[in-house]
Amino acid sequence: MERTVITLGGVLLNSSVMNASGPHSAERAEILELANAHRGAVVFKSCNQFGLDAPDNLKNRGVEYFADIAGDLVPRGKPIVASVVGETDDEIVRVAATLDLAGVKLIELNLADDFVQKAVNPFASLERLRQIVGRVRGEVQTPLALKLPPKLELPPAEVVELCRSLPLQVLLCANDLPKDLEVDLKAAIAKGPERALSQVHTYRRAAMGAVEIVAVGGINSGRDAYLAHLTGANAVQVGSALIKEGAGALTRIDTELDDLLGEYGHASVNEIVGSLRFS
Repeated sequence: MERTVITLGGVLLNSSVMNASGPHSAERAEILELANAHRGAVVFKSCNQFGLDAPDNLKNRGVEYFADIAGDLVPRGKPIVASVVGETDDEIVRVAATLDLAGVKLIELNLADDFVQKAVNPFASLERLRQIVGRVRGEVQTPLALKLPPKLELPPAEVVELCRSLPLQVLLCANDLPKDLEVDLKAAIAKGPERALSQVHTYRRAAMGAVEIVAVGGINSGRDAYLAHLTGANAVQVGSALIKEGAGALTRIDTELDDLLGEYGHASVNEIVGSLRFS
């Protein structure tokens, strides 16, 4: 499946398909299962410094637990994406710095979660966002990704410029495509007038390749992944299908995506990223 090999944030990944932070990525056994079942990157569940018992979606054992798992996987050459949350700016920086030292390949700042937004209000303004992400950037060498809330009032062009200036290499965006969207995948043409189709598509158009995009949500098949790539995603994260099927969902979706690329005459997924046009 060489057609789905990509680089993300300058990191070579064996697949553009990876798990989303959360499902099957909180405990050592399930993380190792993911690592063995699929050739792509492994995304850890979001963690804070000392662990959380609530809310349930952020329940975790703390950053040292995940740093220890990274210590097992990194020497095997497995790319690790670590996800960071915290209740203060200081905590977010400390967690990111710990994971940086553990050798993870990409650090995802999950500032979009309600828990984090209520605690530190990272998206109150561009300056507030710069303050938090800039502190992390000053302490870690690992490429950074930022998860955006699905509804973000900050202007996309200004968010992209902020990312470029820090620098922050990757944005995680909602793959919130309209349910009635009609697309000819082979021709890469969407029916209707030119318009922004999703948060992924919006930020792809604003970034023009200056920042890479990961699509989050709605990826249940190779076709879903293919369409997300057409609208601008460099990579996709899988959540619901992983919960329903287990780790095998990642390889299934990767294989289906690879088959579609071959069927439509593409040697690499990079050939279709952001190539969608309108009829």
